[in-house]
Amino acid sequence: MNNKSKFLVQGGVVAALYVVLTYLCSLMGLSSGVIQVRFSEAMCILPCFMPASVPGLFLGCFLSNLLTGCVMWDVIFGSLATLLGAIGTYLLRKNRFLACIPPIIANVLIIPFVLIYAYEVPDTYWFLVITIAAGEIISCGILGQILYSVISKNKSRFS
Repeated sequence: MNNKSKFLVQGGVVAALYVVLTYLCSLMGLSSGVIQVRFSEAMCILPCFMPASVPGLFLGCFLSNLLTGCVMWDVIFGSLATLLGAIGTYLLRKNRFLACIPPIIANVLIIPFVLIYAYEVPDTYWFLVITIAAGEIISCGILGQILYSVISKNKSRFS
């Protein structure tokens, strides 16, 4: 398989997995709202291993937000937060522990505004920062590090 085809396939698989995992979280009431723990956000560690996962994560988040009924501002800015986080992870890919920080920061800075202005959530900005940070730390920080360990041990299967 040539490099362009491989890039497209890898990005497409990442996007599809992101959608499926987000949909599963949506069924449990965890994918949106003040408290969010998207299992799919653990995949934000993938740019450490596959550059194709950067657009795949963006597309997966975009489609997930559309399919789970998010308002357009959330579709746009939530997807942008995931894209910025994935780019940051790619740039910090040499350091396993720093690599999970950009998605956490991007979501903590952007999603509270989305909740306040797009969904008219009455909570204060700082309360939302704390709740979004907690969910992102679970998703990206803990689950992402577990995913990193699994991929590192089986790296040859992911190339």
